[in-house]
Amino acid sequence: MVQSVLGSLTLGYRPLWSRARRLMGVQLFVHARDEAVALNLPHLLRTLREIWSENSPPVLLSPQQPSLLQEFLRHPNPGAPLIEVQGRWLLNPDILEQVRAAHARGQRLVWRGDLSLLPPAEVARYFTSSLLSLSPEMALAALRAGPDSSPILAGQMYEGIASRLVMQHCLDQRNALALVGWPTEDVIYSLRHSHAKPAHATIAKLMQAIDAEQSLETFEDILSQDPVLAYRFMNYTNSAALGLRTGIDSLRRGLMMMGYGSIQRWLGSQLPHASTEPDLDPVYQSMVMRAQLTSRLLDAGVENELRREVYLCGLFSQLDLVLREPIGNILNRIPLSERIYDAIVQGTGPYAPSLQLAALLETDNAAAIQQLCEENELPPEEVNRALLRTLSELEVPRGRNA
Repeated sequence: MVQSVLGSLTLGYRPLWSRARRLMGVQLFVHARDEAVALNLPHLLRTLREIWSENSPPVLLSPQQPSLLQEFLRHPNPGAPLIEVQGRWLLNPDILEQVRAAHARGQRLVWRGDLSLLPPAEVARYFTSSLLSLSPEMALAALRAGPDSSPILAGQMYEGIASRLVMQHCLDQRNALALVGWPTEDVIYSLRHSHAKPAHATIAKLMQAIDAEQSLETFEDILSQDPVLAYRFMNYTNSAALGLRTGIDSLRRGLMMMGYGSIQRWLGSQLPHASTEPDLDPVYQSMVMRAQLTSRLLDAGVENELRREVYLCGLFSQLDLVLREPIGNILNRIPLSERIYDAIVQGTGPYAPSLQLAALLETDNAAAIQQLCEENELPPEEVNRALLRTLSELEVPRGRNA
């Protein structure tokens, strides 16, 4: 791995969600910190190959500068990730020729642009698929037209979808290949008349693990995959009904203090009221991704307890979205570490830079990412390495129902 490559780039990401509301890939934004500096991009591609496993999510490389795209296109990369090409850049005849040559070498390319500005057929044939955005007028026309006469093209990827109805139209009625990003706010708003619920599948999985007498680490891992269930669990372990003498400030301590029978009974009481709403799954999964990235960005060394605390900081940082009340009120109900409260509510303390950076890395805002790194003396190479490691460890379901 060549240090100067990762140290000379600013990376960011967005998840790609399938029709089954499961992670099916990641869009990796790539921005050159200094376009005047020559980059050895084949080393970046080799780095991805070294880190990625069979279960890691497929990558859509999204260069953010025309010069960076040209560098990617210049090198033969058989078996390389999909490379995005912004449609407006094809007005440059040099880029258009490089796209043609890359396609002839077998490079898989994705055209990115507005649905109303599709390229002509002689150019479209260079691309494996498209990443399309919709104007508000086009989105409204799609909903009014219905599935049979909709302008939404089947088998393509879509981005910038802020409406739950348009998302469902794209994925369920027009069989879109993927949605890049998720209409989180509208999904939560549309479910505003019901209380936030943990996922039925997570509760069932945890009950099965307890029945099978698996390890405490497995229980904690499953519990920490659902922010609402984890929060409810900490509320329960700190309730007067349980009668514990000391406050429970971590999932692991709560699991250790309760017997397996007590945990099973509590989970059983949660199961009948759990959520089976698939549109919530990407919301919860995104919160888990932020927690995973937050814990990796902060160098917790070999102290696992500290790393778990940082993870909880990331996991609970967006509870106000799903519980629909001020985050300070939510966190004050449980005896969390002051470091968690300060980072989430006040934006201060040792965990704040990692939490803020994890949120920024979910975007293509390279300038803001660079500024935060500089203000907190976070080396770009270490940040990028942490991001790539985190993304590589995400698991993508395989098979027909993925």
